Amino acid sequence: MTSLGDLFSNRWLWAAVLAMLLAQVIKVLLILLVTRRWEPARMLETGGMPSSHTAFVVALSSGVGLTQGWGSPLFAVCAVFSLIVMYDATGVRRSSGLQARLINELVEELRVVVREHFAPAPLRVLMGHTYLEVAVGVLLGVLAGLIAFRWLT
Repeated sequence: MTSLGDLFSNRWLWAAVLAMLLAQVIKVLLILLVTRRWEPARMLETGGMPSSHTAFVVALSSGVGLTQGWGSPLFAVCAVFSLIVMYDATGVRRSSGLQARLINELVEELRVVVREHFAPAPLRVLMGHTYLEVAVGVLLGVLAGLIAFRWLT
């Protein structure tokens, strides 16, 4: 049985978590820079620039590749997992977010026309990512892996 100390000293885990947190902080700062609005609640939302999920899994993959070898089975598992996350972020999640937004707009138009007890709850719009948002997440993840496993060792 492993100890709690093992969990807290797991550099692979913490490199990934810190990459994700950094991506979320950058997201809030970019919103502040572009819109001049402070929206810290956006740290808890999905979507936007950069992709924190991508930064998370790529930091883990980078750390494993740097320490276990790029040809190791463990790196292969991490790389496949990372590719699935990135594909999902730009494909399924993005499409479902766009569809939810469109359905909400259609419901609003119907509400104006019908006007009688037509008040379905709006769908929650959780956007996926553009290719650029995922690419920046990849860069953040690689950077986090390099910092944790090359520059701080």
